[in-house]
Amino acid sequence: MPRRNISRKQQTEVELFPFLSVLACTIGTLILLIIVLTTQALEPQEAVVVAKIDENSKGANKNKTPIYIESRQDGFILHPEQEFAPRADLYDEKSPLRTTIANLKANKDKQYLILILRPDGLEMFALVRELVEQEGIDIGYEPLEYGLELKIAS
Repeated sequence: MPRRNISRKQQTEVELFPFLSVLACTIGTLILLIIVLTTQALEPQEAVVVAKIDENSKGANKNKTPIYIESRQDGFILHPEQEFAPRADLYDEKSPLRTTIANLKANKDKQYLILILRPDGLEMFALVRELVEQEGIDIGYEPLEYGLELKIAS
C-alpha cells in the first residue's frame, strides 16, 4: 500500500506574549507615575518667605521700607505683628489698620505698602487699595495662593 502524503496546512499562529509584556510595562509605569504625582500633591504646603530688598536691587522703592498688609475675606492681617483687623476697621479712624495707613501717609518718603492678596480677599484688597491710593501712598501687591503661610523676613 502506497503511502499517502497528507499535507497539512501550516497555520500561522499569532503570539501575543510580546504585546502583553509591553502593555504590562506601560501600565506599571503609569501606576508608578500616578503614585509619585499624588504623593507630591498631598505633601503639606510650604511657607512663602518675603525677604527685604537689598542694596543691589532695582526699583523705585528700593530706599523705602515695605509695610505688609494681607487682605482676607473677613478683614486684614497687619504684618509682622500678625494683628488681625476686621472689615469694620476700614471705617474706624482709631483702628490699627487706619493708624498704619496714617503712619504710611506721614512717612511716604521712607515707607510704602505691599498688599498681600489672598484669593478670597479680593473685595478687601480693592477697598484698602482705593483708600491708600487716595492718600497718595506708594503701593504694590503680591498675590498669594490659598493655604500658603506667609513669613516676613526681618
